[in-house]
Amino acid sequence: MLTSLAYIFLIGLAMAALCQQLHLPRIIGMLFTGILLGPFALNLLDDSILSISSELRQMALIIILIKAGLSLNLADLKKVGRPAVMMACVPASCEILAFFLLAPALMGVSRVEAAVMGAVLGAVSPAVVVPRMVQLMEEGYGTEKSIPQMILAGASCDDIFVIVLFSTFSSMAQGGSASLADFAGIPVSILLGVALGAAAGWLLSWFFETAYAHKHMVRNSMKVIVVLGAAFLLMAAETWLKGRVPLSGLLAVVAMACTLKLRSTPAVTRRLSEKFGKLWLAAEVLLFVLVGAAVDVRYTLAAGPAALAMIALALVFRAAGVCLCMAGTALNRKERLFCVIAYLPKATVQAAIGSVPLAMGLPCGRLVLSVAVLAILITAPLGAIGMDASYRRLLEKQGSR
Repeated sequence: MLTSLAYIFLIGLAMAALCQQLHLPRIIGMLFTGILLGPFALNLLDDSILSISSELRQMALIIILIKAGLSLNLADLKKVGRPAVMMACVPASCEILAFFLLAPALMGVSRVEAAVMGAVLGAVSPAVVVPRMVQLMEEGYGTEKSIPQMILAGASCDDIFVIVLFSTFSSMAQGGSASLADFAGIPVSILLGVALGAAAGWLLSWFFETAYAHKHMVRNSMKVIVVLGAAFLLMAAETWLKGRVPLSGLLAVVAMACTLKLRSTPAVTRRLSEKFGKLWLAAEVLLFVLVGAAVDVRYTLAAGPAALAMIALALVFRAAGVCLCMAGTALNRKERLFCVIAYLPKATVQAAIGSVPLAMGLPCGRLVLSVAVLAILITAPLGAIGMDASYRRLLEKQGSR
């Protein structure tokens, strides 16, 4: 395992630096590192690390979500409340609709299988989007109209919405049935996640304040460890309650960080955010190299032109969904275009659930995985490059007027 970790960090960072020199997003280098090192190419990664790959990817995602929560300005978010809620479900719903309508003709699957495929492909990647929105908030681009905050909030909820739909559609594809309770679980999981996360954040802030009042100074480095431990428990609670009570662990983590920010001084919040930013430097490499390692190039090549056409058409539907969310807002055309670009990338959810239909024995499993892999390779670089290259031209910097 140590040798595999050495490969992941050293080669991953080297490839990321190379891409940066070529004015390409660092994520591309990390993804290709994973593809090359993974079991479907050079096979240099130990089975022990591949067996816990999903857990390691989840830990990395938790780190950036905590940093996002500590950077999120809730007062600014209130300015764009309705669009943020719509961004959590409308673009994904439009993309799933595209697969439901078009995939049977293009790819020869049934309507239910097309819905499963759409649910796998429908999620935006918070691991690609969230770090860039945090960067925009720190640099002040688009913050006067709360654009990064809106996209960040929408992307955080989008995954939950899509994963619940995926569970429902895959159950239908297996011959099971979907009840109204399955769909009702979506808002319930969001509300319970926010409530549990807020409670955890309040308890953590109370603990830190009480320790300070009794002259037991808790160092910021120790606070990071405590906050991480609480975040892991919140994610574990989602697993514990699965099948009984719907709960969003991802939203709970963000809500905990937001509550901590509200109840802490700006200086403490800033130092915690900086420390989680340093942790993200390592977590980012681990996350995207392992995502790349899950890619089977053979399936990708087998998918063919039909998969490329389907992905392109689905992105058109997705862009229309984002534009629908922006209707009635004060955003100009350039800012709306940036929102469309920011909602293109896919990676984390597709890597996590893309192989599930195949493991479930669904006839469409191999095809779903092929399309998921192809979507990662196309949209993750496309969205990352698009955001990095356009935000200075499409968004206004706070105070620049």
